[in-house]
Amino acid sequence: MSTTLSTLPDDTARIRRGGRLGLFAVLIGTFVGTLSNNLLNVPLHSILLEFEAPLSSGIFVIVGFMLTFAVSMPLFGWFGERYGLRLVYCLALIGTAICSIGAALAPNLPALVAWRVFAGLAAASFAPVIMALISWMFGAHHRAVAISAWATVNGLGQAIGPSAGGLVDGWLTWRWALGSLAPMCLIGLVATIAFVPRHRGSPLKLDLPGATTFTLGAGASILSVLMLANSSVPWPVHVALVGAGVVLIGVSVWWSRRTDHPFVPVHLMGEPRYVLNSVAGFSQMFTIGSILVLIPLYLTSMRGMSTAQAGLVLLALPVTMAVVASSIPRAIRKWGLTRTLVSGLVLLTVSVALLAVVLAFGPANSWLTVSVLVINGIGIAMVQTPASTGATQTLAGQSGSGLGIFNLVRFSGSAMGAGSIAVLSRFGDLGATTLFGSLVVLVAAILVALILYRPLRDQRRHGSF
Repeated sequence: MSTTLSTLPDDTARIRRGGRLGLFAVLIGTFVGTLSNNLLNVPLHSILLEFEAPLSSGIFVIVGFMLTFAVSMPLFGWFGERYGLRLVYCLALIGTAICSIGAALAPNLPALVAWRVFAGLAAASFAPVIMALISWMFGAHHRAVAISAWATVNGLGQAIGPSAGGLVDGWLTWRWALGSLAPMCLIGLVATIAFVPRHRGSPLKLDLPGATTFTLGAGASILSVLMLANSSVPWPVHVALVGAGVVLIGVSVWWSRRTDHPFVPVHLMGEPRYVLNSVAGFSQMFTIGSILVLIPLYLTSMRGMSTAQAGLVLLALPVTMAVVASSIPRAIRKWGLTRTLVSGLVLLTVSVALLAVVLAFGPANSWLTVSVLVINGIGIAMVQTPASTGATQTLAGQSGSGLGIFNLVRFSGSAMGAGSIAVLSRFGDLGATTLFGSLVVLVAAILVALILYRPLRDQRRHGSF
């Protein structure tokens, strides 16, 4: 088992120096990573028109980023723990700046997808390394507040990203939106060097067989779902990808039980809290991934709105997330992590069902859509902060790879949610039909919570929860 991330640094003066200013520095990376993820959601329609590409191909501008972003998280979580969290975080900022410029200059769709794939790889460090830095720099008493700040900035990124992408595309082009990420990365790099204490890492040995099989298995499994969006891919390819993913993940689990320092801490990942937080994180990100792709495409292609108008309508969801996130720590203190999280799952399920009804039967007036997006945002905020806070408090979440796997699960949900829109649109027009996947995932998450209720209650009796 790898060493925990909660070990305090030797230089206490530097950790005091790295308090609020250090948090500000790492939150810049949170903001940049979120923008990288969703900046092209609204301009996707313009990209498809510019390159004369169908949705089944153009969707990989978004899901190509999400795929490499998700599957590389556990590996980069380990890199941060081994070579130093601050170093890996700085390299992520540099890589993201380079890839954003490359994507902005892409001459065709394949080049744009390639740069987005590399951008996902560069940004993969952000979530696990930033969460680990927060866990390392702040004690248990202040961690929920710091995680709430992280969730708030994440919500702000979700708010500004799609809307800014749509507005910039309307005024200039989507290329300018991508290029704007580079200066933000530079600001984050300077602030990190100045205010974040140096994390020296630990002399860990990489479990190469476990890391390789798990990363490739996760990638094959996610890709098998995303490829369903392309009707030209034969079914034997889908079956082969699913089979390869299952076999490789199975091998990684088998191997982890035979080695002293496994990359995948299987013996810790069965903890009920870790399972529930991971499932909830997946369902929340699946939902937001599907909505952030569906609503802009629906408004621009079905309602005839401009990208700027669609961005402003979509703004309701992430702004609500950002506003509500600041009050979630109080709800957690009053209700507890589990009740807050499960209540959020129920509210989110109801709100997605309402959104499906609005898209199917609602009038052309967009106010109904905005109102339901506000409810979506409240539900997402009530799941995001408790799930992320709870994950850092589990034994698996105290290791770099365990925290990386939690984030892999979360962001694979985002990739699959976005991909589900292209898949389900094959069976009907953009609208209520394409939200079916989110409803199924959310209901499954609630069922998991009910199954785990007794183990979670027993665990709460033996410690704080």
